[in-house]
Parts: sequence; C-alpha cells; structure tokens
Amino acid sequence: MAQKPHRILGVDPGLGVTGYALLSLADGSPEPFLVEGGILRSDARAPFEMRLSELFQDLTRIIRGLKPDVMAVENLYSHYKHPRTSIIMGHARGVIFLAASLAKVPVRSYAATEIKKSLVGRGRATKRQIQHMVQRRLGLAGLPEPEDLADAIAAAYCHVDRSLRRPAALNGRARR
Repeated sequence: MAQKPHRILGVDPGLGVTGYALLSLADGSPEPFLVEGGILRSDARAPFEMRLSELFQDLTRIIRGLKPDVMAVENLYSHYKHPRTSIIMGHARGVIFLAASLAKVPVRSYAATEIKKSLVGRGRATKRQIQHMVQRRLGLAGLPEPEDLADAIAAAYCHVDRSLRRPAALNGRARR
C-alpha cells in the first residue's frame, strides 16, 4: 500500500513580505514537487499590530487550505548592525509559529546557513544561487520570483534533506 506523500510547508518569515511554498514528496520519489507557492504582503503604512494580525490570518488560511504535515522555517538570525530588524522578524516568526501550533502542524527551524548548504552545497550561497538551484531542482522555466518564494522553497527542501532523506541514509550506514 502506498504511503501518503509528505507535505512540507516552507516559510520565509518577514513582516512586509513572507514567502511560502508547499513541497510534496512521495515515498520512493527522488525529488519533491512544488504544489503551490507565493508571497504574503502587508501594508507598510498599517499599524504594527494590524500587520501581524494580517500575517496570522493569511498564513492560517494557507495552512488550512494546503494541509501540510510539517512546516520548515528559517531560524532567526541576529543582525547586530540592525537589532530592530531582528526584533521585528522575531514578532513575525512568533505569529507564524502560533498559526502552525493552532493548526497542530509541527514546526522545524533551520539556520540560514544550513538551508543554503542543503540546497546549494555552500552555507554562504547568494540569493541568486538559491534561486538558480530551486529553478533547476523544480525544472522551472524561469527563476522563482521574488527571492522570498525561492527562500521558502529552500527551507522546505532543507527539511526534506535533513529529516526525510538523511535518516534513511544514516540508517543504511549504521547497518553496514
């Protein structure tokens, strides 16, 4: 009997623009495929609390519609030169985690360098390199735009590599 495909919702957190992408991986399949992806935008002129509420509502709708098994989100990176950005990003991540928790979707966090290394092979890959590798892996005609979408796909790919593929490979090595 065939297993249900794994559905991974990658999220690139942001307050102004949040990227999301659902990848599906069937058991035995070498590569996941993109089910849906896009971005969520908030009005920069709106009050902060309204922007967070809008992000929560939009992401809740997406989770409800796409029914992911797990969500992969980039860890918060502390930009010492821009602490305000880190604080704002922390608020956005909190709303993202709350939406997932209320929908009973587990969340896995990955460092930006781990996501890049998983997809490109280098932890210091550029945004453009991420876009090119996502394009290649998904067989897209063009680069995924904007970068937030490519970053969301990359987060989901990282989860596939780290949690769905790697355990099988490690188990195989352990048995030798």
